[in-house]
Amino acid sequence: MRQNTNIRFIRRRLAFFIVALFLSGLTVLPAESELRFGLGLVPADSTVGAWLRTLLEAYIDMRSDAPFLLYGYDWLAFAHFVLAALFIGPWRDPVRNRWVLEFGLGACIAIFPFAFIAGAVRGIPFWWQLVDCSFGVVGFAVLWPCYRRVQQLEADSLTRKTTVHETPLVPLAR
Repeated sequence: MRQNTNIRFIRRRLAFFIVALFLSGLTVLPAESELRFGLGLVPADSTVGAWLRTLLEAYIDMRSDAPFLLYGYDWLAFAHFVLAALFIGPWRDPVRNRWVLEFGLGACIAIFPFAFIAGAVRGIPFWWQLVDCSFGVVGFAVLWPCYRRVQQLEADSLTRKTTVHETPLVPLAR
């Protein structure tokens, strides 16, 4: 019973994670319209509004001066789709594919140094680096409980195997 509860818990959370990764990849593609939409939500003279305006202007300039650079956006979307597909493994068999959860947790942690180092080098505002880091926080919050449940499933499986193997063999009476 506990095994089924753990598997349902893991699958629900991973389904959310897979869909979130996929949708995150989709949002890369209409970047210009999303920036315009975001500008309509915040005051133009605010810090966020000024940053979104800077991003939109740079995007438009890049689209007209070097459209081939937008290919990087396409690859970013593709990476999200591939990563989403990767998590189908632990959704199907959490114990066997525990390594995918470990990979995901490691990636969530690695977001922090990457965002702070690359953000500083590229001149990204610190508050925006924190927004980027929030993806690691949310991802970790989703994956860590799954990982703990997988550990429980493994422990339960080992207990069952040990119990079966340690039962003394009694010869059948003839």
